[in-house]
Amino acid sequence: MTTDTTTEPVVHTGRTSLGPFPPAAAHVPDAPHVTAARIDVDAADVQAPLARVWESFGYDEFNWTYTPTGKRLLQTFADFSGGGYFVRPHYMYCSGSGFGIPHWSSGNVYHEDADGNPYYDFTLLDQAYDAIVGAGHHVLVELGFTPRDLLPPEAAELTVVPSPTAYTSYEAGAWGYPPSDYGKWAGLVSATVRHCVERYGEDEVKTWLWELWNEPDIFYWRGTLQQYNELYTATVEAVHSVLPEAKVGGPAVTSGGLNFLKGFLDYTSERNEPLDFISYHTKGCRFPTRDYKPFGEAPDELLSPSSTKMLYDLREFNRLIGSYDEYTRLPVIVDECDAAVPAHFGWYDNRNYTFQNTEYYPVFQAKLMKKILDLNATERVQVQSATSWSFYFEAERYFEGTRSFLTAGGVEKPFLNAYRMLSLLGRDRLGTTSDAAWQVGELDDTDGSSMREEVDALASRSEDGSVAVLVWRHTDDQWKTGSGSTPVTVTVRNLPAGSYRLRHLRIDAEHSNSFTVWQRLGSPQDPTAEQLAEIHSRQGLEELEPARELTVAGDVTLDVTLPLPSASLLILEPSS
Repeated sequence: MTTDTTTEPVVHTGRTSLGPFPPAAAHVPDAPHVTAARIDVDAADVQAPLARVWESFGYDEFNWTYTPTGKRLLQTFADFSGGGYFVRPHYMYCSGSGFGIPHWSSGNVYHEDADGNPYYDFTLLDQAYDAIVGAGHHVLVELGFTPRDLLPPEAAELTVVPSPTAYTSYEAGAWGYPPSDYGKWAGLVSATVRHCVERYGEDEVKTWLWELWNEPDIFYWRGTLQQYNELYTATVEAVHSVLPEAKVGGPAVTSGGLNFLKGFLDYTSERNEPLDFISYHTKGCRFPTRDYKPFGEAPDELLSPSSTKMLYDLREFNRLIGSYDEYTRLPVIVDECDAAVPAHFGWYDNRNYTFQNTEYYPVFQAKLMKKILDLNATERVQVQSATSWSFYFEAERYFEGTRSFLTAGGVEKPFLNAYRMLSLLGRDRLGTTSDAAWQVGELDDTDGSSMREEVDALASRSEDGSVAVLVWRHTDDQWKTGSGSTPVTVTVRNLPAGSYRLRHLRIDAEHSNSFTVWQRLGSPQDPTAEQLAEIHSRQGLEELEPARELTVAGDVTLDVTLPLPSASLLILEPSS
């Protein structure tokens, strides 16, 4: 159908600010440290399968998926995890040259001939999806945004000031207008599904998630809620006309989009529209950005992310979803779940982005994933996936401080080691307690403060009887560091008697940390081959101490000391 958008005002439902949280968390220099902690793990207490909520990432720069660096990074994830991540790039339907820059890319799929008849070019889409599927991953297909040949007349109202660094009004945001013809949009969607089934096979494409748009509650969608809902109907019909078993959902709203999500769910519920998953986003903070201070100066205000704010968002969104009885069992996809926005801002824009280079960030991420699992255990609606909006950036400086897994020179940042640690956890979650942990129940009485310093743990058991305990010391305040290490006693009870090999892996300032090595070498922006080799040699997950053999007769107590911030992964492997 053709939709007349010229008479409808661009009006969204109201934005919702969740909880009493400031834009970013303030530094509290006199906050107390954890001086000692006790962790108790019951190896006989299998609580549930360990949901691997972290196995997803996404990024704006669709065209970097299939660069040599992008392919290697996709393969890196597959190598340490066994594959199976969901990968979600932006801008697949945008018209363009296929040249990716930060926060912009294009799949250039849709075209019309002189008579207005659609035809399609899947050249770039194939390269991107070949790279993802070829590495053993699955696509979270973000169906967006409007191709240039489908812009409605009112898109001409969006103008930009010409300059040597600007493209056209299309790249500046005209792609956010609703398609002028929903029938042609549906044809594009069905052609895409058909092409993917032919190229990758029905069994693979059935595993994919097909999501309409991104953050339609803000400027990514320059239409109304009603127009979005109507486009969802056209989209889900188009997908299912080719592959009835395909999983379709949305609406991927921002953390301010609670009302938009409600309007969408009211629509799908009342009409009994097919809906296979529900998606939304959360961010831990936003900083005053691009202050352009001299590089040696500290920020005007010391600020940090708030994991508490993110968890509060999750709980409020999930409770809204849980108010619809028919949706309580649908998987929730938090397909942007990040400490700070935007992804392409870094240390040179604002010094508060320092944490994206350091050991703070991987420990933050491990902590966040565990708390999401804790929420799942207490709430009616479950998060199935929490996506890190992170990949890599072409042409950046060494340790630019962007939200990414790699920096210049193909150097892996400490952040990637969080995912290496998480990948080593076993199939089943074990009962675990800490006497120094922040608990998700504290969200009931939050005053907007970020998460205080804690010591907490996540433990698992594998099929071969191995027990892994991921334990950390962390506070959301990135500027709060400890002068010494905190002693932590980790007791694992009810282990089958026998011999075990103990491995101890560590992320801190001195281990699994390419950034610290780079700094020690003088922070070179043109490192020698020898310097680069030294940085690469320390970028992966490292042992704190050599593996050792233990004889266990039921219980074992392990003593660990944790600097702030840090994470240790203790793995007890039965000896053969």
